[in-house]
Amino acid sequence: MENIKVAIWGFGAMGSGVAKVLLRKKGVDITGVCDIHPARVGKSIFEVLGVERGERADVLVSPDIEAVVSKEKCDVCIIATDSFTAKVFPKIKLVVEKGVNVITSAEEMSYPKAQQPELAAEMDRLAKANGVSILGTGINPGLMMDLLAICLTGCMTDVESVQCRRVNSLSPFGPAVMEEQGVGLTVEAFERGVADGTLAGHVGFAESVGMIAEALGWKVDKFEQQMKPIVTSVDRKSPYGFAKAGDVAGVNMTGQGYVDGAAKIDMIHPQQIEPEMEGTHTGDYIVLKGSPAVNMAINPEVDGGIGTIAMIVNMIPHVINARPGLRTMLDLPVPRAIMGDFRDYIEK
Repeated sequence: MENIKVAIWGFGAMGSGVAKVLLRKKGVDITGVCDIHPARVGKSIFEVLGVERGERADVLVSPDIEAVVSKEKCDVCIIATDSFTAKVFPKIKLVVEKGVNVITSAEEMSYPKAQQPELAAEMDRLAKANGVSILGTGINPGLMMDLLAICLTGCMTDVESVQCRRVNSLSPFGPAVMEEQGVGLTVEAFERGVADGTLAGHVGFAESVGMIAEALGWKVDKFEQQMKPIVTSVDRKSPYGFAKAGDVAGVNMTGQGYVDGAAKIDMIHPQQIEPEMEGTHTGDYIVLKGSPAVNMAINPEVDGGIGTIAMIVNMIPHVINARPGLRTMLDLPVPRAIMGDFRDYIEK
Protein backbone atom coordinates (compact mmCIF):
# COMPACT_ATOMS: atom_id res chain seq x y z
CA MET A 1 0.00 0.00 0.00
CA GLU A 2 1.38 3.41 -0.92
CA ASN A 3 1.88 6.09 1.71
CA ILE A 4 -0.99 8.34 2.78
CA LYS A 5 -0.70 11.61 0.84
CA VAL A 6 -1.23 14.86 2.76
CA ALA A 7 -1.52 18.43 1.49
CA ILE A 8 -1.26 21.43 3.82
CA TRP A 9 -3.04 24.74 3.22
CA GLY A 10 -1.46 27.42 5.41
CA PHE A 11 2.18 27.10 6.45
CA GLY A 12 2.35 29.38 9.47
CA ALA A 13 2.99 28.14 13.00
CA MET A 14 0.26 25.48 12.89
CA GLY A 15 0.71 24.22 9.32
CA SER A 16 4.49 24.08 9.56
CA GLY A 17 4.22 22.40 12.96
CA VAL A 18 2.02 19.69 11.45
CA ALA A 19 4.57 19.25 8.65
CA LYS A 20 7.47 18.80 11.08
CA VAL A 21 5.59 16.05 12.91
CA LEU A 22 4.48 14.31 9.69
CA LEU A 23 8.08 14.20 8.48
CA ARG A 24 8.91 12.07 11.54
CA LYS A 25 6.07 9.61 10.92
CA LYS A 26 5.96 6.39 8.91
CA GLY A 27 3.54 5.68 6.09
CA VAL A 28 2.64 9.28 5.30
CA ASP A 29 4.00 11.80 2.76
CA ILE A 30 3.54 15.55 2.38
CA THR A 31 2.70 15.97 -1.30
CA GLY A 32 1.93 19.69 -1.46
CA VAL A 33 1.87 22.92 0.53
CA CYS A 34 -0.05 26.12 -0.25
CA ASP A 35 0.80 29.44 1.38
CA ILE A 36 0.77 33.03 0.13
CA HIS A 37 3.37 34.55 2.45
CA PRO A 38 6.10 36.03 0.20
CA ALA A 39 8.85 34.77 2.50
CA ARG A 40 7.73 31.18 1.89
CA VAL A 41 6.38 31.06 -1.68
CA GLY A 42 8.61 29.10 -4.06
CA LYS A 43 10.86 27.74 -1.31
CA SER A 44 11.36 24.11 -0.45
CA ILE A 45 9.39 23.13 2.64
CA PHE A 46 12.58 21.55 3.96
CA GLU A 47 14.35 24.91 3.73
CA VAL A 48 11.45 26.68 5.44
CA LEU A 49 11.35 24.08 8.20
CA GLY A 50 15.11 23.78 8.59
CA VAL A 51 14.87 20.00 8.13
CA GLU A 52 17.12 17.76 6.03
CA ARG A 53 15.31 16.45 2.92
CA GLY A 54 17.20 13.19 2.77
CA GLU A 55 15.64 10.73 0.31
CA ARG A 56 12.29 12.50 0.23
CA ALA A 57 10.87 14.16 -2.87
CA ASP A 58 11.15 17.92 -2.68
CA VAL A 59 7.99 19.98 -2.10
CA LEU A 60 7.88 23.66 -3.00
CA VAL A 61 5.48 26.07 -1.30
CA SER A 62 2.91 27.14 -3.88
CA PRO A 63 0.59 30.17 -3.74
CA ASP A 64 -1.93 28.29 -5.91
CA ILE A 65 -4.12 25.75 -4.12
CA GLU A 66 -5.26 24.40 -7.49
CA ALA A 67 -1.70 23.17 -8.06
CA VAL A 68 -1.60 21.45 -4.68
CA VAL A 69 -4.94 19.74 -4.16
CA SER A 70 -6.55 17.09 -6.34
CA LYS A 71 -7.90 13.58 -5.80
CA GLU A 72 -4.80 12.17 -7.48
CA LYS A 73 -2.31 14.26 -5.48
CA CYS A 74 -3.61 13.87 -1.92
CA ASP A 75 -5.90 11.85 0.33
CA VAL A 76 -6.44 14.59 2.87
CA CYS A 77 -5.86 18.34 3.08
CA ILE A 78 -4.99 20.03 6.37
CA ILE A 79 -6.42 23.58 6.39
CA ALA A 80 -4.65 25.73 9.00
CA THR A 81 -5.65 29.25 8.02
CA ASP A 82 -8.71 30.46 9.94
CA SER A 83 -10.63 30.28 13.22
CA PHE A 84 -14.20 30.86 12.05
CA THR A 85 -16.52 28.60 10.06
CA ALA A 86 -17.73 31.33 7.71
CA LYS A 87 -14.15 32.27 6.76
CA VAL A 88 -12.87 28.75 6.20
CA PHE A 89 -16.00 27.49 4.41
CA PRO A 90 -14.93 28.56 0.87
CA LYS A 91 -11.61 26.73 1.31
CA ILE A 92 -13.32 23.59 2.59
CA LYS A 93 -15.78 23.71 -0.31
CA LEU A 94 -12.96 23.96 -2.86
CA VAL A 95 -11.08 20.98 -1.41
CA VAL A 96 -14.13 18.79 -0.90
CA GLU A 97 -15.34 19.38 -4.46
CA LYS A 98 -12.01 17.97 -5.65
CA GLY A 99 -12.78 14.72 -3.83
CA VAL A 100 -10.30 15.27 -0.98
CA ASN A 101 -10.92 14.80 2.77
CA VAL A 102 -10.43 17.82 5.06
CA ILE A 103 -9.07 18.32 8.56
CA THR A 104 -9.08 21.91 9.77
CA SER A 105 -7.77 23.63 12.89
CA ALA A 106 -10.52 26.30 12.68
CA GLU A 107 -11.95 26.35 16.20
CA GLU A 108 -15.58 26.85 15.20
CA MET A 109 -15.35 23.85 12.87
CA SER A 110 -15.12 21.52 15.88
CA TYR A 111 -18.93 21.72 16.06
CA PRO A 112 -20.03 24.18 13.35
CA LYS A 113 -23.76 23.70 13.70
CA ALA A 114 -23.59 25.47 17.07
CA GLN A 115 -23.38 28.87 15.36
CA GLN A 116 -23.54 28.13 11.62
CA PRO A 117 -26.19 25.43 11.14
CA GLU A 118 -26.86 26.30 7.50
CA LEU A 119 -23.18 26.15 6.55
CA ALA A 120 -22.83 22.93 8.54
CA ALA A 121 -25.69 21.37 6.57
CA GLU A 122 -24.17 22.53 3.28
CA MET A 123 -20.75 21.10 4.16
CA ASP A 124 -22.36 17.81 5.11
CA ARG A 125 -24.17 17.73 1.76
CA LEU A 126 -21.02 18.58 -0.20
CA ALA A 127 -18.92 15.98 1.62
CA LYS A 128 -21.47 13.23 1.04
CA ALA A 129 -21.88 14.19 -2.62
CA ASN A 130 -18.13 13.91 -3.13
CA GLY A 131 -17.54 10.82 -0.98
CA VAL A 132 -15.25 12.49 1.56
CA SER A 133 -15.32 13.60 5.19
CA ILE A 134 -14.64 16.89 6.99
CA LEU A 135 -13.36 17.30 10.56
CA GLY A 136 -12.47 20.28 12.71
CA THR A 137 -10.25 19.44 15.65
CA GLY A 138 -7.58 20.71 18.02
CA ILE A 139 -6.69 20.75 21.69
CA ASN A 140 -9.44 23.21 22.67
CA PRO A 141 -12.03 22.88 21.29
CA GLY A 142 -11.59 19.29 20.26
CA LEU A 143 -10.32 17.59 23.42
CA MET A 144 -9.59 19.29 26.74
CA MET A 145 -12.86 21.18 27.35
CA ASP A 146 -15.27 18.89 25.52
CA LEU A 147 -14.30 15.39 24.30
CA LEU A 148 -12.32 14.54 27.43
CA ALA A 149 -15.24 15.51 29.66
CA ILE A 150 -17.59 13.50 27.44
CA CYS A 151 -15.36 10.41 27.73
CA LEU A 152 -15.30 10.72 31.52
CA THR A 153 -19.12 10.68 31.68
CA GLY A 154 -18.96 7.14 30.29
CA CYS A 155 -18.47 5.83 33.83
CA MET A 156 -21.52 7.72 35.14
CA THR A 157 -25.16 6.62 35.33
CA ASP A 158 -26.43 10.16 35.84
CA VAL A 159 -24.90 13.57 35.02
CA GLU A 160 -26.18 16.67 36.79
CA SER A 161 -23.64 19.21 35.50
CA VAL A 162 -20.35 19.55 33.64
CA GLN A 163 -17.63 22.08 34.45
CA CYS A 164 -14.50 22.40 32.32
CA ARG A 165 -11.73 24.76 33.41
CA ARG A 166 -8.51 25.37 31.48
CA VAL A 167 -5.96 27.71 33.07
CA ASN A 168 -3.22 28.42 30.56
CA SER A 169 -0.28 30.63 29.76
CA LEU A 170 -0.20 32.83 26.67
CA SER A 171 3.55 33.36 26.96
CA PRO A 172 4.59 30.93 24.18
CA PHE A 173 2.30 32.56 21.61
CA GLY A 174 3.17 35.22 19.07
CA PRO A 175 2.11 38.82 18.38
CA ALA A 176 -1.22 37.91 16.74
CA VAL A 177 -2.44 36.10 19.85
CA MET A 178 -1.24 38.95 22.08
CA GLU A 179 -3.38 41.31 20.02
CA GLU A 180 -6.42 39.00 19.95
CA GLN A 181 -6.35 38.58 23.73
CA GLY A 182 -5.77 42.26 24.52
CA VAL A 183 -2.40 41.75 26.22
CA GLY A 184 -0.85 45.12 27.08
CA LEU A 185 -4.03 47.17 26.68
CA THR A 186 -5.42 49.48 29.30
CA VAL A 187 -8.59 48.24 30.95
CA GLU A 188 -10.56 50.95 29.13
CA ALA A 189 -9.16 49.94 25.73
CA PHE A 190 -9.87 46.28 26.50
CA GLU A 191 -13.50 47.02 27.34
CA ARG A 192 -13.87 49.00 24.11
CA GLY A 193 -12.45 46.05 22.18
CA VAL A 194 -14.95 43.68 23.80
CA ALA A 195 -17.81 46.07 23.04
CA ASP A 196 -16.94 46.54 19.36
CA GLY A 197 -15.90 42.91 18.76
CA THR A 198 -12.26 43.57 17.85
CA LEU A 199 -10.99 41.35 20.67
CA ALA A 200 -11.55 37.68 19.88
CA GLY A 201 -10.70 36.08 23.20
CA HIS A 202 -11.11 32.31 23.17
CA VAL A 203 -12.98 30.95 20.15
CA GLY A 204 -14.91 27.72 20.69
CA PHE A 205 -17.07 27.82 23.82
CA ALA A 206 -20.35 27.58 21.89
CA GLU A 207 -18.91 24.64 19.98
CA SER A 208 -17.69 22.82 23.11
CA VAL A 209 -21.04 23.33 24.82
CA GLY A 210 -22.89 22.07 21.75
CA MET A 211 -20.72 18.96 21.50
CA ILE A 212 -21.14 18.10 25.19
CA ALA A 213 -24.89 18.63 25.02
CA GLU A 214 -25.31 16.42 21.95
CA ALA A 215 -23.23 13.67 23.52
CA LEU A 216 -25.33 13.63 26.70
CA GLY A 217 -28.69 14.06 24.99
CA TRP A 218 -29.27 17.52 26.44
CA LYS A 219 -30.95 20.34 24.54
CA VAL A 220 -29.30 23.72 25.09
CA ASP A 221 -31.97 26.38 25.70
CA LYS A 222 -29.50 29.28 25.87
CA PHE A 223 -25.78 29.91 25.57
CA GLU A 224 -24.02 32.85 27.19
CA GLN A 225 -20.39 33.98 27.14
CA GLN A 226 -18.42 36.56 29.10
CA MET A 227 -15.01 38.13 28.55
CA LYS A 228 -13.23 39.94 31.40
CA PRO A 229 -9.72 41.41 31.62
CA ILE A 230 -7.04 39.90 33.83
CA VAL A 231 -5.29 42.95 35.24
CA THR A 232 -1.72 42.57 36.44
CA SER A 233 -0.35 44.22 39.57
CA VAL A 234 3.25 43.76 38.38
CA ASP A 235 5.04 44.31 35.09
CA ARG A 236 4.94 41.11 33.02
CA LYS A 237 6.98 40.34 29.90
CA SER A 238 6.81 37.34 27.58
CA PRO A 239 8.72 36.81 24.31
CA TYR A 240 5.99 38.61 22.31
CA GLY A 241 3.95 40.44 24.92
CA PHE A 242 4.27 43.03 27.66
CA ALA A 243 1.79 44.29 30.23
CA LYS A 244 2.74 46.93 32.75
CA ALA A 245 1.23 47.00 36.22
CA GLY A 246 -2.39 48.11 36.01
CA ASP A 247 -2.85 46.95 32.41
CA VAL A 248 -4.27 43.77 30.88
CA ALA A 249 -2.15 40.59 31.01
CA GLY A 250 -4.82 38.35 29.52
CA VAL A 251 -8.48 37.47 29.43
CA ASN A 252 -10.81 35.41 31.59
CA MET A 253 -13.34 33.74 29.30
CA THR A 254 -16.42 32.12 30.80
CA GLY A 255 -19.46 30.56 29.20
CA GLN A 256 -22.59 28.67 30.17
CA GLY A 257 -24.94 26.29 28.44
CA TYR A 258 -28.45 26.27 29.90
CA VAL A 259 -30.52 23.10 29.87
CA ASP A 260 -34.12 23.23 31.13
CA GLY A 261 -33.40 26.71 32.47
CA ALA A 262 -30.36 25.67 34.53
CA ALA A 263 -26.69 26.30 33.74
CA LYS A 264 -25.62 22.67 33.40
CA ILE A 265 -22.48 23.22 31.29
CA ASP A 266 -19.93 25.65 32.73
CA MET A 267 -16.80 26.75 30.85
CA ILE A 268 -13.96 28.66 32.56
CA HIS A 269 -10.84 29.62 30.64
CA PRO A 270 -8.45 32.25 32.07
CA GLN A 271 -5.38 32.79 29.89
CA GLN A 272 -2.57 35.28 30.44
CA ILE A 273 1.14 35.90 30.00
CA GLU A 274 3.47 34.81 32.80
CA PRO A 275 0.65 33.67 35.15
CA GLU A 276 3.09 32.32 37.75
CA MET A 277 4.30 35.86 38.48
CA GLU A 278 1.15 36.37 40.53
CA GLY A 279 0.73 32.85 41.86
CA THR A 280 -1.46 31.33 39.13
CA HIS A 281 -0.45 27.84 38.04
CA THR A 282 -1.68 26.34 34.80
CA GLY A 283 -3.78 23.21 34.55
CA ASP A 284 -6.81 21.45 33.08
CA TYR A 285 -9.72 20.55 35.32
CA ILE A 286 -13.02 18.75 34.81
CA VAL A 287 -15.72 18.46 37.47
CA LEU A 288 -18.69 16.21 36.74
CA LYS A 289 -21.52 16.19 39.27
CA GLY A 290 -23.74 13.12 39.29
CA SER A 291 -23.43 9.44 40.06
CA PRO A 292 -20.61 8.80 40.60
CA ALA A 293 -19.04 12.26 40.78
CA VAL A 294 -15.84 12.67 38.74
CA ASN A 295 -13.01 15.14 39.37
CA MET A 296 -10.02 15.33 37.02
CA ALA A 297 -6.95 17.54 37.31
CA ILE A 298 -3.92 17.80 35.04
CA ASN A 299 -1.01 20.02 36.15
CA PRO A 300 0.43 21.88 34.38
CA GLU A 301 -1.81 22.51 31.36
CA VAL A 302 -1.53 20.32 28.29
CA ASP A 303 0.50 22.35 25.78
CA GLY A 304 -1.94 23.99 23.37
CA GLY A 305 0.28 24.30 20.32
CA ILE A 306 1.79 20.83 20.38
CA GLY A 307 -1.55 19.37 21.46
CA THR A 308 -3.42 20.84 18.49
CA ILE A 309 -0.76 19.65 16.05
CA ALA A 310 -0.94 16.16 17.56
CA MET A 311 -4.73 16.01 17.32
CA ILE A 312 -4.63 16.96 13.63
CA VAL A 313 -1.89 14.45 12.80
CA ASN A 314 -3.35 11.59 14.82
CA MET A 315 -6.83 11.94 13.30
CA ILE A 316 -5.62 11.64 9.67
CA PRO A 317 -6.31 7.91 9.16
CA HIS A 318 -9.62 8.10 11.03
CA VAL A 319 -10.86 10.91 8.78
CA ILE A 320 -9.88 8.91 5.70
CA ASN A 321 -11.79 5.90 7.07
CA ALA A 322 -14.85 7.92 8.16
CA ARG A 323 -18.23 7.74 6.50
CA PRO A 324 -18.64 10.66 4.07
CA GLY A 325 -20.04 13.83 5.60
CA LEU A 326 -19.30 16.55 8.12
CA ARG A 327 -17.95 14.84 11.21
CA THR A 328 -17.08 15.87 14.78
CA MET A 329 -14.86 14.22 17.35
CA LEU A 330 -18.00 12.45 18.60
CA ASP A 331 -18.20 10.46 15.38
CA LEU A 332 -14.66 9.12 15.14
CA PRO A 333 -12.52 6.66 17.13
CA VAL A 334 -10.96 7.83 20.37
CA PRO A 335 -7.86 9.88 19.51
CA ARG A 336 -4.56 8.24 20.25
CA ALA A 337 -0.91 8.84 19.42
CA ILE A 338 0.10 6.93 16.30
CA MET A 339 3.63 5.66 16.84
CA GLY A 340 3.58 2.98 14.14
CA ASP A 341 2.85 3.03 10.41
CA PHE A 342 -0.11 5.25 9.50
CA ARG A 343 -1.07 2.84 6.72
CA ASP A 344 -1.85 0.12 9.29
CA TYR A 345 -4.82 2.23 10.44
CA ILE A 346 -6.42 2.49 7.00
CA GLU A 347 -9.38 0.18 6.51
CA LYS A 348 -8.82 -1.93 3.41
